[in-house]
Amino acid sequence: MSTDKTLIRGARVLGGPPTDVLLDGETIAEVGAGSGAAGARVIEADGLVLLPGLVDLHTHLREPGREDSETVLTGTRAAARGGFTAVHAMANTFPVADTAGVVEQVWRLGRESGYCDVQPVGAVTVGLGGRQLAELGAMHESAAGVTVFSDDGKCVDDAVIMRRALEYVKAFDGVIAQHAQEPRLTEGAQMNEGVVSAELGLGGWPAVAEESIVSRDVLLAAHVGSRVHICHLSTAGSVEIVRWAKSKGWRVTAEVTPHHLLLTDELVRSYDPVYKVNPPLRTEADVLALRAALADGTIDCVATDHAPHPHEDKDCEWGAAAMGMVGLETALSVVQHTMVDTGLLDWAGVADRLSFRPAHIGRLTGHGRPVSPGEPANLTLVDPAYRGPVDPAGFASRSRNTPYRGRALPGRVTHTFLRGRATVTDGKLA
Repeated sequence: MSTDKTLIRGARVLGGPPTDVLLDGETIAEVGAGSGAAGARVIEADGLVLLPGLVDLHTHLREPGREDSETVLTGTRAAARGGFTAVHAMANTFPVADTAGVVEQVWRLGRESGYCDVQPVGAVTVGLGGRQLAELGAMHESAAGVTVFSDDGKCVDDAVIMRRALEYVKAFDGVIAQHAQEPRLTEGAQMNEGVVSAELGLGGWPAVAEESIVSRDVLLAAHVGSRVHICHLSTAGSVEIVRWAKSKGWRVTAEVTPHHLLLTDELVRSYDPVYKVNPPLRTEADVLALRAALADGTIDCVATDHAPHPHEDKDCEWGAAAMGMVGLETALSVVQHTMVDTGLLDWAGVADRLSFRPAHIGRLTGHGRPVSPGEPANLTLVDPAYRGPVDPAGFASRSRNTPYRGRALPGRVTHTFLRGRATVTDGKLA
């Protein structure tokens, strides 16, 4: 039997009618009747949906510096389990990924892991300090070829620095991914500002702290003629600002996380720190606005903001707990639950929001490509009929801080292929 050929038999490509897909080495050879598949390994995919490999624009892999939370190896294993073939690794590591040397280190660790491609995100400012531009050009010209820059975890709140960054990356079609949080409006904030925060007596995080930065930055991007990407959009007001900016033809894109598509600030009543996240969980009205915006394309893509933490940083009182949730291994299930099963998106729409668009924003080659002959065999097989409780004990991630523990979610990734090689088989790491 040839180890170079794999026949995926009867898969529903992007949710369409069943068909056969033949992989030959690193490439999709045929889509159709499966001729030329003699001697190929056969995967029976009756009832399964075949998608292009998912791409995450927003992953925290923690290495270097916080390997107690995650490593490039464990994070990419989690990514593969979730159906991702490429992730963008955020810059808030120790040391910060603000030089060519650090981004190349992360990029090489990704290549060595072999579970998915890792595209480093470079810091916008030195040490995420917000006061001096980092080596943007050197990071772009490095082996890592960085095109996305972000101080995520912190906002580039200085308008002059933000303008300079947008001007700088315009020369090579880069993008600044902004963590939209006006710091002075969120001092001491613990959760969304609203009825629940008032009742619980927790410091409120107002929607305007996000919306004011989004407003400023779409205007700056228009002025410069450069690309800005808004990370983890979380409010209905931010949606309207992005919608307005896009109506002007400005070069603005935005992402939403799975947890902001499903969870609300009502969960904070439990005081369980697993629900503590930045930006905070918002109201039901915000959740519905985010879903509608993802469906109509105002929000371009879903990004996990996978933020692993060791148990001691979450298994403590609310005020002392770290912010963030893991998300790589549950993202597709949450999207199916909130968007597909509700009729807001079909599977072709899922491919667009979780593969095609994020790959385009990140300027990745070889990912976010059609399931067609001659294309790289970066693919994900999903069983949409599966439904079961989330068990973090079985996660590939080093961390377990999921808000979905015990919650029944639909869909399960059965196979992931990275350039034709199965990284996940029958739901297990290969």
